[in-house]
Amino acid sequence: MTVTIYHNPACGTSRNVLALIRNAGIEPQVIDYLKTPPARDVLLGMIADAGLSVRQAIREKGTPFHALGLDDPAVCDDALIDAMLAQPILINRPFVVTPLGTRLARPSEAVLDILPESQRGAFAKRMARW
Repeated sequence: MTVTIYHNPACGTSRNVLALIRNAGIEPQVIDYLKTPPARDVLLGMIADAGLSVRQAIREKGTPFHALGLDDPAVCDDALIDAMLAQPILINRPFVVTPLGTRLARPSEAVLDILPESQRGAFAKRMARW
């Protein structure tokens, strides 16, 4: 059973989700999406499978979202996807894909709904480093 996480190692939520997956005894395929962004059809599929709109899948905080004018409601989904592919930091994270579904795991516990195995031990979230 393949579990894939589109991961940003600098993101606390992404690190927590990866730890939750591993705590279930699963070694996922880890894709550093900043270095290897998903193809357009893969990104669109993940967004649709997660039940999100393109706007819900775009990250604003710590990105050039506002500087690029992507906050303008007139910007269409195709243009938002183009921006996400050109600058992957705009893809919200972490996306997790399993045979049981796809989630944008924010909060990190959202991943538990789609893991094929339960947690094997106690787990404590690590808080963000400020």
